Amino acid sequence: MDALALSAPRRLTVPIDNRWGGGEMAVLDFGDPARPVDLIFAHANGFNAYAYRSLLQPLSGALRIWAPDLRGHGRTRLPAEPAGRRSWKDHRDDLTALLDAVDGPPVALAGHSIGGTSGLLAAAERPDRVSRLLLLDPVIWRREMMLVMNLPLIGRLAERNPIVAGTRKRRALFDSREQALAAYRGRGAFKGWADMMLADYLADGLAETDRGFELTCSPAWEASNYAAQAHNPWRALRRYSGAVRILKAESGALCAVPTGESESRRVEVVSGGGHLFPMTHPDIVRDALLDLAV
Repeated sequence: MDALALSAPRRLTVPIDNRWGGGEMAVLDFGDPARPVDLIFAHANGFNAYAYRSLLQPLSGALRIWAPDLRGHGRTRLPAEPAGRRSWKDHRDDLTALLDAVDGPPVALAGHSIGGTSGLLAAAERPDRVSRLLLLDPVIWRREMMLVMNLPLIGRLAERNPIVAGTRKRRALFDSREQALAAYRGRGAFKGWADMMLADYLADGLAETDRGFELTCSPAWEASNYAAQAHNPWRALRRYSGAVRILKAESGALCAVPTGESESRRVEVVSGGGHLFPMTHPDIVRDALLDLAV
């Protein structure tokens, strides 16, 4: 096997300065540093780039991949204030700044869940920097739902959503990484995960503090991402003219884009896959990422 596919990713920081507040975005850099970046990959809500290490690392012999920690996640140090958030335009603008920081030709952009939706929003803003898109069960509600979610009153009512309320109550502090691993293994969202992938998630998902090991994505920030839905991915789909491939979950899909194929858009269902199929069906996603970047 190519030595690059066995080596750990390099850690970079990219300065970000926009209306949402400036700081540094943490980025994992996979592959040959002498070649241009081929692909940017954005993670799902509550996770971090390192959680996808075992998915992305085998591709590093063929591709150079940048995988950022989104605002409020992992090792990224950007202001993440949940109060008053209405949309994912902060994630959009952070990814737009990251696209502008990449030297070389336009890159392919892929993302899972919130990462896919935010990547789509960024591509619509900077189509000159994005060659094509791969969206892994992106959060794209039905059109009528999106119109409702953009109403000011609905934004306040979203705070009462059971998912939002439940996420705020998520345990944020552990005595050790081992305790967190035991608490998560085979349960809830982590059901079906390999131990190595779960350990990778915890590597950057927990930070050692004076109080113990604390989640780097606070429950309040994770909950705000569920509540803040006043953005419009349908409009972004219309605006972005490049090739788009969408893989949807077979069960519990959060993407309302219908299956089918057109000249610039291809939408498929991952058989047997839930919303977290990149963790449970990594080979399917790996093949799609290779197809995306060739």
